[in-house]
Amino acid sequence: MTAYTEAEGQTLRTAVFGAMVLVSTADPGSVDEESQAGVRAITLLSDDLRAIIAAAPPSLPRGSTSEVESGVLAALRDSVAIINAHEPRDVAIFRAAVSEMCRSVAGADGEVAAAERAMVTKVVEALG
Repeated sequence: MTAYTEAEGQTLRTAVFGAMVLVSTADPGSVDEESQAGVRAITLLSDDLRAIIAAAPPSLPRGSTSEVESGVLAALRDSVAIINAHEPRDVAIFRAAVSEMCRSVAGADGEVAAAERAMVTKVVEALG
């Protein structure tokens, strides 16, 4: 297992949980179903990344809705760079897992609203 710093771990947690929050809040839906879908999708991450994500509670950016969104999207971009520096083979797994988490959250209530679809697109674009 490659050692990640606490700051890197926090960035990864902000990215993963923040992405799910952005999609979940893009359109009101069933919070329970959405959070369960997101948590199930975390299992798609590599063992190393899952351990880092589970190591501490996430910290989301503060401020207005657009400031939170900007902070989470920046954390997603930074996370790809962090993972690439430690374990390049995990980058594709991370991108796929976070994308699937967001799609699972968006579709948890049986339909995907336009606002959710747009947010998933922003997340996927931030992942590169």
